Amino acid sequence: MQGFRKLHGPEMNRMSPEEYAGAPKHPIYLMLHNIRSMWNVGSMFRTADAAGIEKMILSGYTATPPRKEIDKTALGAQDSVAWEYHADPLVALSALKRAGVKICGLEITEGSRPYSALTPGDFPLCLVVGNEVDGLENELLELCDEVLEIPQYGTKHSLNVAVASGIALFEFVRVMRSGV
Repeated sequence: MQGFRKLHGPEMNRMSPEEYAGAPKHPIYLMLHNIRSMWNVGSMFRTADAAGIEKMILSGYTATPPRKEIDKTALGAQDSVAWEYHADPLVALSALKRAGVKICGLEITEGSRPYSALTPGDFPLCLVVGNEVDGLENELLELCDEVLEIPQYGTKHSLNVAVASGIALFEFVRVMRSGV
């Protein structure tokens, strides 16, 4: 049987905040639109840091740092991940589209495809996630180049927004890093 020992501190070979700021990022943006839970927002900051994405865009009534609820789950990632706030998500997404970024909603819709079907040619992209109860509004879905979904095999047809974002982001990073 193989023995495992948990790594601590310097053994983990983690970047400092300064090194992380200067490190190349994956060409992935994450838009949080009308996210009610500040704990979910903080969790998504932490996931964005771990995935090394380009930037987060907060919109609508999504809370922005500094907030103790965000800080509690972000554990400092609110300071390491580049982010910006736009009251109107359509303005931010339109600017990204003009810059050549593919807009992908994360939602179950007619015509959506599995989140795992992306290829390196689909990047750069912006993953748009919405309200924990209502999902993405139709006006946002209309602006999407495509909609991706995470297959659901149980009786529930949704995941926590922070969990769903994490699943999708790490699949996107896997695709980018593997080149397939």
